[in-house]
Amino acid sequence: MKNRDKTDYAARAAWMYYITGNTQHQIADSLGISRQVVQRLIAAALADNLISFDIMHAVPECQRLASELALKHHLYLCQVVPSTGLASAACQRMITSAAATVMARLLSVRQGMTVALGSGRTLRMAIEKMPELAGSQHHCVSLLGVMTADGTTTRYDVPLCMAEKTAGKYFIVPAPMYADDARDRALWCHNRIYKLVTEKARMADVTFLGIGDIAENCPLLHQGFILPQELERLLKKGAVAEIVGHIIDAEGVQIESELQQRLTSIVLPSGPTRPTLAFAGGPAKHQAIEAVLRGRWINGLITDEETARYLLREEWSTRKTL
Repeated sequence: MKNRDKTDYAARAAWMYYITGNTQHQIADSLGISRQVVQRLIAAALADNLISFDIMHAVPECQRLASELALKHHLYLCQVVPSTGLASAACQRMITSAAATVMARLLSVRQGMTVALGSGRTLRMAIEKMPELAGSQHHCVSLLGVMTADGTTTRYDVPLCMAEKTAGKYFIVPAPMYADDARDRALWCHNRIYKLVTEKARMADVTFLGIGDIAENCPLLHQGFILPQELERLLKKGAVAEIVGHIIDAEGVQIESELQQRLTSIVLPSGPTRPTLAFAGGPAKHQAIEAVLRGRWINGLITDEETARYLLREEWSTRKTL
């Protein structure tokens, strides 16, 4: 086995051991090698200085997938993390770790940026992994209301979490995600503070988003933003994804519905010109991520290699002997 191939596998093993917390036995099963080989790979990763805050040797297969995805979907930034053989929770930890590094790098470039944020568990977990950026003077702006119809709020109040990390100001959309009806929406959206916040969000220097799937027991339903009968109607219309409350079909086209008429979220432009990054992966999100890419709602993506292969319609079939 060539030294380059061993280094590649050492980087993959290091991701699985240090980022996801897999045991050496689990890594051996996932990669199809012995536990003794795993031990040598991890030792080599340490000896060759591949490990610091990041793993300093990217897995070439993941780099290739990222490059092809970026080319196919016109992405200015794309990163793919190793995920073959991993459980969904471990895969999500990989994505959130990579996302935290990317966000910290983008937000460290200069002070006083306006950062627009969506919602979701993956995005919040990524922000929690970020180092503190005290004194950055960033403004953190929500793209959607976090209140449900009964006045409760989601646990994934992402802009507040980011504001705490950056010691910056937090601007909240003063409205529920979905108003009672179109007339009620007009009242919320004509509020002076609503207009100030939404205008600030539209001028954001960078945007970070999560991608939600539309399926049985999806986040919108589970968190109380929509009712079961509303979900059923959306599914009949071909809905597969949600991004800051906007419901889209498999081709990335926004679905016209009564729910859309009640939505108070910021309107996202198709083909954004400023950095607009989404962090998502795993089999449950495959269709949703593809729809968002087809609709060109984002221009940056951090995902996992199995999702990347799904998007590129590739199969994982190569096993090397170490």
